[in-house]
Amino acid sequence: MVVGDFPIETDTLVIGAGPGGYVAAIRAAQLGQKVTIVEKGTLGGVCLNVGCIPSKALINAGHRFENAKHSEDMGIKAENVTVDFTKVQEWKASVVNKLTGGVQGLLKGNKVDIVKGEAYFVDSNSVRVMDDNSAQTYTFKNAILATGSRPIELPTFKYTDRVINSTGALALKEVPKKLVVIGGGYIGTELGTAYANFGTEVVILEGGDEILPGFEKQMSSLVKRNLKKKGNVEIHTNALAKGVEEKSDGVTVTFEVKGEEKTVDADYVLVTVGRRPNTDELGLEQVGVELTDRGVVKTDKQCRTSVSNIYAIGDIVDGPPLAHKASYEGKIAAEAIAGEPAEIDYLGIPAVVFSEPELATVGYTEAEAKAEGIEIVAAKFPFAANGRALSLDATDGFMKMITRKEDGLVIGAQIAGVGASDMISELSLAIEAGVTAEDIAMTIHAHPTLGEITMETAEVAIGSPIHIVK
Repeated sequence: MVVGDFPIETDTLVIGAGPGGYVAAIRAAQLGQKVTIVEKGTLGGVCLNVGCIPSKALINAGHRFENAKHSEDMGIKAENVTVDFTKVQEWKASVVNKLTGGVQGLLKGNKVDIVKGEAYFVDSNSVRVMDDNSAQTYTFKNAILATGSRPIELPTFKYTDRVINSTGALALKEVPKKLVVIGGGYIGTELGTAYANFGTEVVILEGGDEILPGFEKQMSSLVKRNLKKKGNVEIHTNALAKGVEEKSDGVTVTFEVKGEEKTVDADYVLVTVGRRPNTDELGLEQVGVELTDRGVVKTDKQCRTSVSNIYAIGDIVDGPPLAHKASYEGKIAAEAIAGEPAEIDYLGIPAVVFSEPELATVGYTEAEAKAEGIEIVAAKFPFAANGRALSLDATDGFMKMITRKEDGLVIGAQIAGVGASDMISELSLAIEAGVTAEDIAMTIHAHPTLGEITMETAEVAIGSPIHIVK
């Protein structure tokens, strides 16, 4: 220990101040613990700074531009619509700054000590926190690991100024004329769509049979169809990205489809093939925290690792890398430390893609329920039969509700359509609260709203639909 490095004591030490870490720290402080949070970067983590929030801001700006150019059917015509991308980036940054500043205020308001630096475990009750100038030891009773993840880098696509990840794609200084996207998952689809709306020619290379592989084909097919309708998006499925040649003003990407090798020239290539957990530079081996072969931390139902006073949440544990999953787990871990009987239950956790149309899913899909031998009713209602969707000129899509046949209990739902990201919350609550389709059908929903689609789908589930013919 460095002379003068007297350990600072805390009850709960949280490593990482993303949507998992800062929520865990606040909840732990609310439960009477003295809390210290350590962050090497900016408060808010990937989500607030280079992920969820800035990407949605960029997507919204792209929609505004697209709508300004194409609203003739409503009698609205604009001439010479242009994009000042510098201004777009400034606006996006202002959104991020408001939220990260809010996180700092929330942590301070809950008397959480904020420490800047990188944490490295010395033993199961202490870490060294290092920054550019100094190192300090902190001792703790319990620790929560919330260090998040980073984009996977392909050996044949090393990151440069022209070979970029999602962080780079959000920080471009100009709208590219052409962009190749490797990976047709939710990140690649969202960012590809955003730039396509700004006028970029986009080529998506997906290794699987379909883009958005985590969603039912009838949902992803809607997105694929709308992307192709734009006229400036090309999608190759079952495509193998083989390599890239970088030039001063762009890249040439080589890929293979059906045994045929092809090349495409572009300004940039965006690599979105998944994320890797940040567990490799914490010194976890020093304390015996067990990891899987993929570097994921093994945890129990209270987010406890193999070391009883160390917990782990978010992207570094099993499950999808979702910000709201991390926040949920952060609350569970903080409550478990406080001795409360909290346990994780992932059935009610939704997943959303801000594509066109938006996709959202929660609980069981039809296929998953049948695979588990559950007798179900799969009820479906189209957006085209909803007045609000018609008035928004956004009739593409549907809602599907999965209910248990024996008692009508809602156990899952899938939505493809405008507003799906907001609508899914009612279905998440239904699953969490043990609500039946009849309960939802009997709940008065305001008219005219997209929320009525949930009521109408529930009416289909109980066999008494009003606005479609049975």
